[in-house]
Amino acid sequence: MAKKETASIIGNLDQQNKRIKVNAFELDNEIVFEYFDKKVPADERDKSFLRALYIGVLAMMEDRLSSFLDKTSSDLGMELESLKKIFDMKQEVFFKTAVKGMIAENDIAEALKAYLESRNIKDEVSLSGTEKAQGDNKTGDIICKIDSSDNKTIAIECKFNKNVKLGDIKGYEVFNKTKQDTAWGQLIEADYNRESKCSIIVFDKALADSSIINLTDNMAYIPQVGFVVIIDSQAGNYTNLAIAYMLARDIAIHSKQVDYDKDLLAIIITRIVKDVTEIQKIKTMVETNISNNKNILKMLEKSMMMVQFNEKYLLKFLKDGTLTKEDLFKFYTGEDMGEKYKLIEKEIEENYA
Repeated sequence: MAKKETASIIGNLDQQNKRIKVNAFELDNEIVFEYFDKKVPADERDKSFLRALYIGVLAMMEDRLSSFLDKTSSDLGMELESLKKIFDMKQEVFFKTAVKGMIAENDIAEALKAYLESRNIKDEVSLSGTEKAQGDNKTGDIICKIDSSDNKTIAIECKFNKNVKLGDIKGYEVFNKTKQDTAWGQLIEADYNRESKCSIIVFDKALADSSIINLTDNMAYIPQVGFVVIIDSQAGNYTNLAIAYMLARDIAIHSKQVDYDKDLLAIIITRIVKDVTEIQKIKTMVETNISNNKNILKMLEKSMMMVQFNEKYLLKFLKDGTLTKEDLFKFYTGEDMGEKYKLIEKEIEENYA
């Protein structure tokens, strides 16, 4: 009797365009079915399937996977030992591929959804994707609507990147030529960008700068800025995120306008004290080293500009009792002070050449 041929799943490879044609096929696998049936909305199944295929290919590129395949049965994923090895493999892929950012956002959103569901909390959690908002940027990877309300939202920014520093306002240099993402900046920007009542920034335990680790091993709250959270995604531990979210949720629910916000005033005063200190440094330089006149003039102009800039926001704060999210964002980043200073710096160079 002739052996019945099995239809090929892969149709052909387009060498010129580097594309794969996949023939129509059905898959009889309970685990895969349960995942797409219960975990993935109908309109996201194609995207999730392609993502799973991509991650699977990356996993198969790992050298040590070949011995794993030799030792396991054809029912991959059905045995506990197989699942353990797949987890180890996923960990390697996470640290070696460029998709870790996308994976992180999805995993964090799913973990938060599962936690809220277990507490019977009806908040809406969704990825912002490429959606832009205030300021024409995308800061704020996850948007959480409390009780599905557009008026009470929490913005979550995911930063699995060791280059992101804490960015405390006392040490943030407005005149740096290259602006780097910081925890403070991302929190304020996410809050402003997504018009949220509170914001959270999430770092992974293995992918966080020392300034973040030194701030907290678990979670910290920066008054009027937001929550800094450290999770352990490879161990599947999102407990700190859950705690921070519930605190942020309480803040969002009970948020109200106050007559005089002392915490916010403290932030403004901190910046003013920093710049007054700079002026004192300038006086010392004048007294001890006259040859540095040009640099002294630059620093003096810079400090005078910052005092005027800070005074503008202090007066606005004292008048209104608070600052808008946009005001706070502009105050933190220094608006266009860098560009204005370049013109003054150029003028000093030309006049005292």
